[in-house]
Amino acid sequence: MSCFMNKNARLLPYIVLAALVSVATTYAEDVGDRWGTQQKEREYYPIVNIPLPPGEVIEAGAFDVLPDGQIAVGTRRGDIYLIRGIDAAKPNPTFHRFATGLDEIFGLLWDGDGFRVTQSCELTRVSDTNNDGTADRFETLSDGWGYANYHEYAFGSELDPDGNQYVALGLSASYYSRALHRGMIMKVSPEGKTTAFASGLRSPGGIGLDEHGALFYVESQGPWNCSCSLKAVTEQSFHGHPASFEWYKYAPELGPVPKEPKSGTRIATESQRVEQLVPYAVVFPYIRMGRSVTDFAVNNTQGKFGPFEGQMFLGDYTLSVVMRATTEQVNGVWQGACYPFREGLSTGILDVEFTPAGNLLCGGTNRGWPVRGVKPFALERIDWSGKMPFEINRITIEPNGFKLTFTKPVDQVSGQKKDLYAISAFTHPYHAGYGGPEIERHTCDVESVSLSEDGLTAVIQTSELKKGFVYEFDLAGLLSRDQEELLHQNAYYTVNEIPSR
Repeated sequence: MSCFMNKNARLLPYIVLAALVSVATTYAEDVGDRWGTQQKEREYYPIVNIPLPPGEVIEAGAFDVLPDGQIAVGTRRGDIYLIRGIDAAKPNPTFHRFATGLDEIFGLLWDGDGFRVTQSCELTRVSDTNNDGTADRFETLSDGWGYANYHEYAFGSELDPDGNQYVALGLSASYYSRALHRGMIMKVSPEGKTTAFASGLRSPGGIGLDEHGALFYVESQGPWNCSCSLKAVTEQSFHGHPASFEWYKYAPELGPVPKEPKSGTRIATESQRVEQLVPYAVVFPYIRMGRSVTDFAVNNTQGKFGPFEGQMFLGDYTLSVVMRATTEQVNGVWQGACYPFREGLSTGILDVEFTPAGNLLCGGTNRGWPVRGVKPFALERIDWSGKMPFEINRITIEPNGFKLTFTKPVDQVSGQKKDLYAISAFTHPYHAGYGGPEIERHTCDVESVSLSEDGLTAVIQTSELKKGFVYEFDLAGLLSRDQEELLHQNAYYTVNEIPSR
């Protein structure tokens, strides 16, 4: 018996290694092509690993920054940890478990005397009343929705200027809503009154305010959504998936039930027929720009994180990447662009947050669905090295085309060659099927390029733009005045409206 035990003991490391290789292979395959920019990105935005306490499983689902500089992290397993020292050059942070026993935390907000915690079943206030460093009071702020299935996640926003909080509720499954208000966004007032605010959600990945103070949520690819997207949320708005219609009878504040959407149409035309239907503000082309886009943080670091002030930074669960997005309102409708930012993270990203030092904290897990990152969970920090990358900073629409700004001056010769600005366009069907193809693809002719004297702005005049299309920019040949290539040559702008001339 002892020989048998010794033999197996000797084999154990190899068995474990084989299992780990198998897991890594499983999670790394068939999730999509890489951008191929990871090595160049680290020169400008290195990734720093945050050591975790031995034996602790920290699958980050939500972050918040406390007034004293501590970072709070809520986990999928229902714990809240307080972290000190996360911004150190060589981090060796301390972790303190503040609370446990919650469920899938996807919203965490310090309110001055405790946390507002969004978990699958309710919005809970968690506090420490005897000041011993551990939560001892769990108070229900709102439970105005149903919960009966693992897929029924709930995502909480920050507070709006009036003190309201918004909770985005995932469906019971891709096509069904089997619990009260699933597929809706709920509004929780400062007094705790809970009302339905919007409908038509499928599987949200986050919700919050953008740089303009407008409310957006992240939607996942699936039925009625051919790609992930950012959607602007207003009161009584409908976001495309009709499974939540049955709950209108319990939510008179939403007004009349929207007309049933017609499968096989286009979002641009159907939003004219269905009054409450809101088109996607920013479409993330599937696989090229994520497969399961998650929560976002707005860069208000005042230059600590580099050139992208005011922009939204979003994680992606499947591809283990971080992307950027910008928004603008045209003719009263929100639209904007998305841009690659950083690949090579170690796990599926569920949330991001800027730290007091202006670094971007990223965390998540690879549990549940295929993920490129092979770690089961991780906390990582993206720092700015202080070196300026040559990037497309922001794209906005013009009456006859687009305006692009850059982080560094563009070479005056190459910057005025219109053949270096390759633009194509596509749209998606708006249909009940799961995902869908890019259709009606065509080239958008560039008629002229005007480059500013400082080289930081290019105004591009194009052939006629079409509403409801995503415009893909490929600036592979463009050079800076230092003869650098763009770190990321692609960007994607979603056109819902065109400004008048």
